[in-house]
Amino acid sequence: MKKWLFHGGSAFCELLAFLATAIVFSVIIVAISYAYLDSPKEKQLKREISQLTLQYEILQQRFVQVGLVLQDIQHRDDNIYRVIFEAEPIPTSIREAGYGGIDKYKALEGTDNADLIIETTRKLDKLTKQMYVQSKSFDEIVELAKDKSHMLASIPAIQPISNKDLTRIASGFGFRIHPIYKTTKMHEGIDFTAPIGTDIYATGNGVVKFIEYDSRGYGNHVIISHGFGYETLYGHMSKINVRPGQKVNRGDIIGIVGSTGTSTAPHLHYEVIKQGNKINPINFFYNDLTAEEYEKMIEISSQSNQSFD
Repeated sequence: MKKWLFHGGSAFCELLAFLATAIVFSVIIVAISYAYLDSPKEKQLKREISQLTLQYEILQQRFVQVGLVLQDIQHRDDNIYRVIFEAEPIPTSIREAGYGGIDKYKALEGTDNADLIIETTRKLDKLTKQMYVQSKSFDEIVELAKDKSHMLASIPAIQPISNKDLTRIASGFGFRIHPIYKTTKMHEGIDFTAPIGTDIYATGNGVVKFIEYDSRGYGNHVIISHGFGYETLYGHMSKINVRPGQKVNRGDIIGIVGSTGTSTAPHLHYEVIKQGNKINPINFFYNDLTAEEYEKMIEISSQSNQSFD
């Protein structure tokens, strides 16, 4: 009996030892599995993460591509379309202006991958703003295109003195010797020499903005507003045939040549002003001159001589 109990107890101990060993090995196997082998759920999540990562990279590439296309459109808009229709380019400060306030992305903070989400959202907002600005620019270009005929009729495009009445161009645009003070001074227009009484023509459609009778400076002179940022000035007139607010068309006689104000001989001082800046009128006679005549006028007007005013 005692022998049987002894053998039974030994077998029981062996069983416990086996079970303990099995449990230890099971724990080790499970630990290794969790450490190095993915569960079906983990495998699925990793596949989803991989797909999302790929989609994010594709999205970033598309952001870059859309940005490049938009930059090309902006360049064409500023340097082709807006140039054709005499419109100022859109300032970079407006194109690159921020979108929303500093707290716009606060709601996205504190989440998983917050930096990634905020940066992507910021890029999308910037593209959205730039596309909106470009859309408004195209709206303006469309209106300018519709108004093209009116613009072409308004922009100065002829000489204010007819060639048959023109004696010569006494002085062009640039630094010239002042006839009275004998110092070099910027001459901001072109002097057309012609006899007193010679007709002076409006060089584009517009409205008479200003008239002044003066014994100094420009003397009796007229300023016409042509719209589209253009104005023209006609100085030293002996007689003015228009009144403020009067509409005029290209070729209308607005007065006659004189020598009033600071003038040393009968002539017309003519200026072209764009967006408040005085520019060379030589570029605005294309309706009157042949290519040869135009080149000759450029040569004469560029000579460093003495002005008449």
